[in-house]
Amino acid sequence: MTVAGGTVRGRITALLGAAATTRAAYRALTERPPGGAVLWERKNHAGRTVHLHAGLATATGTALAAASAPGLPARARTATALAVLAAGGCGAYDDVFGADDARRGFRAHLSALRDREVTSGAVKLFGIGAAGLAAGALLKERPADTVLAGVVIAGSAHLVNLLDVRPGRAAGAVLALGAPGLLRGGPAGALAAAPVGAAAAVVGDDLGERTMLGDAGAHALGAALGLAVVTAYGRRGLAAHAAVLIAAAAAGDHVSRAAAWDRRDRRS
Repeated sequence: MTVAGGTVRGRITALLGAAATTRAAYRALTERPPGGAVLWERKNHAGRTVHLHAGLATATGTALAAASAPGLPARARTATALAVLAAGGCGAYDDVFGADDARRGFRAHLSALRDREVTSGAVKLFGIGAAGLAAGALLKERPADTVLAGVVIAGSAHLVNLLDVRPGRAAGAVLALGAPGLLRGGPAGALAAAPVGAAAAVVGDDLGERTMLGDAGAHALGAALGLAVVTAYGRRGLAAHAAVLIAAAAAGDHVSRAAAWDRRDRRS
């Protein structure tokens, strides 16, 4: 069935492919975590020990499913693989090497750079930004559109990461934000389906406090959502999305606190 230049089959293939690949990667990582189990273990907000396998698994599942979805142009496949794998890789680097670094936010990492210290957060910031711009250049011809696309891709990755503060918050946001994209035809539908399928595959384990997305998963899923937006909108739409994402980044602490709110935390 063809809808607006895309196929329902393509979206279903991307959705199910991402879910299946993510679960397979998740099981493999759980059984044989690279570098040993301790490297990927963290304490969550409640002090429980969880692992970060969902992050690497969702990054892998999203990239493979989106890049192999039927009907995607070659440039869209390349842009997807580049942006999602770069976001996941930079996020994983920060997960491992920035675990003991209490500095958070753009200002802290840029301040460290002024003191000639390259933090893992700075690697993530510039790495994901550069990958977003490169992916934007593959998807948009005009320089202004390329810049807007880069902001949307990197900004979406950052937004999902801001929400990864409680079990299921980031994965739930990906499901909610990506679901409307499933109704679109063309590349946008398949690109939205991939992160939705990957997030759905691990949200139960995330909510059960067995795993967390970490920077790797949150950034990879967010970058994929940004790619779907880039392929769906022209300059005005991209500018509107970019403005919202920049505002969210500027108010990062407030966004994270709002996402962390739980009525059970209120004092009686």
